[in-house]
Amino acid sequence: MKYKNTEPAIFIERPNRFIANVDINGKTETVHVKNTGRCRELLVPGSKVILEKSDNPDRKTKYDLVAVYKENLGLVNIDSQAPNKVVKEWLESKPEIFADITLLKPEYTYGKSRVDFYLECGDRKILIEVKGCTLEIDGTGYFPDAPTERGIKHLNELAEASKLGYECYIAFAITMPGVTKVFPNYKTHKEFGDALDYAVKQGVKVLYLPCEVKENSLEVMSCIL
Repeated sequence: MKYKNTEPAIFIERPNRFIANVDINGKTETVHVKNTGRCRELLVPGSKVILEKSDNPDRKTKYDLVAVYKENLGLVNIDSQAPNKVVKEWLESKPEIFADITLLKPEYTYGKSRVDFYLECGDRKILIEVKGCTLEIDGTGYFPDAPTERGIKHLNELAEASKLGYECYIAFAITMPGVTKVFPNYKTHKEFGDALDYAVKQGVKVLYLPCEVKENSLEVMSCIL
């Protein structure tokens, strides 16, 4: 996926989950943050960030904050809409693991949840839930960076679907450089880790999708099972 109009800025502060103040060429601008997670280790005062300018001239905030440079790591994409977009592009390219896709439905209603993708590959009926991973500690990825009851609900739905014969995956889109695996963040949300362990025991598979992150683009580079 590509961004159309990007430009750099310097992060100043984040008054709440939805906005941040940044410095653009010496002028303070309030921008929309496209990630409601904590991102405390990323949005550090003085950090270089990447903004995308909105096409809507009437919008209250002119920019979206989509990525940030993390010291000793590199550029991290924190656009919460990006993982689904980049995984959709990856699926449409018919990667080896899903080479014979005949049907692809985003935002598929299953049970009481909306699963990110439903696929059919021959006789295979596949459900995929995508999670974007932006939290890195000592070169390892962790998820989530904040408690996620919604994430637990999705895992439980996948576990039940797996029992009924669906091929189910939770796919971690890793939107930061040099990280290839993601572990449950038990310290922040033990319940999510427990739900993931249960889902895997029921047959849910875990996909790791490391991405190439650039200031104006994001792309899945590999698939690790």
